[in-house]
Amino acid sequence: MFKQRTLKRIIKIYGIGLHTGKKTKMFLKPAIENTGIIYRRIDMVPFINLEETSITNSTELNTCLTNKKGIYIFTIEHLNAAFSCLGIDNVIVEIDGLEIPIMDGSAMPFIKLLIKAGIQELNTAKKFILVKKKIRVEEKDKWAEIKPYKGFFVDFTVDFNIKDTNFLLKQRYQMIFSTKLFIKKIACARTFGFMYNVDLFKKKGLCLGGNLNCSIVIDKFGKVVNKRGLRFKNEYVCHKILDTVGDLFTCGYNIVGAFSGFKSGHKLNNKLIKCFLTDQNSWEFITLKKNDDVSLKFKIPIYKK
Repeated sequence: MFKQRTLKRIIKIYGIGLHTGKKTKMFLKPAIENTGIIYRRIDMVPFINLEETSITNSTELNTCLTNKKGIYIFTIEHLNAAFSCLGIDNVIVEIDGLEIPIMDGSAMPFIKLLIKAGIQELNTAKKFILVKKKIRVEEKDKWAEIKPYKGFFVDFTVDFNIKDTNFLLKQRYQMIFSTKLFIKKIACARTFGFMYNVDLFKKKGLCLGGNLNCSIVIDKFGKVVNKRGLRFKNEYVCHKILDTVGDLFTCGYNIVGAFSGFKSGHKLNNKLIKCFLTDQNSWEFITLKKNDDVSLKFKIPIYKK
């Protein structure tokens, strides 16, 4: 059988929240079988259990977990994507603030730390969520859908038209998931934003920790402001896939199915997840054999100095 996973050692992380601009201390701790991914505010109680959270409040800028008492943690998507990529099922995330550190704006710093700490297989079968029928959500010209597929497939299109300019940004990328491919093509893609939005966001108390070390900034002519430019040509759409993988993992399990999105963001992705999980005829739990085509995609990477 394909087994559940956790960490071998505790990981300590220090960083700054993208939106709060505040320094944060975070611990990622090993957990026993069937614990799930638990997000815990150590500056207050109670903790937030990702699997049992009743509310996921998301905007176009981030994904936020909230419990019934209104205690929340936001910008979880990059860390979630790292857990999903490595097939990690059981971790306790302890944080002394409101927001997960942004690191370099991608999932790669988290993935490197997780691999360095070591990934431990547990003696219990890993549960996957199998998509049984198509679910689709729409908002104006944006849409997101999930449908049956033997494996995990993502197809995403970004399509931006910057105001008062002729600049168009359109990229599409399709990926049949594997841990190796995600690390190679997706994990290091950084979050991005447009210069004309920066002042507006900061007036709303957002992006207070944003800078060129943790995000790509695009001016009104479509030029990348960062001195070193993009890490690769299609970094924009690859980051959207990274975000999507993190958003989908708010269900607490890796998904066997295909996701397609056109101009979708955190808000629409999480609307899709809610519709999908609410329809009990659209999914079921499954386990997989060790040599199954899907389970073979989750090979544990070896840490290299």
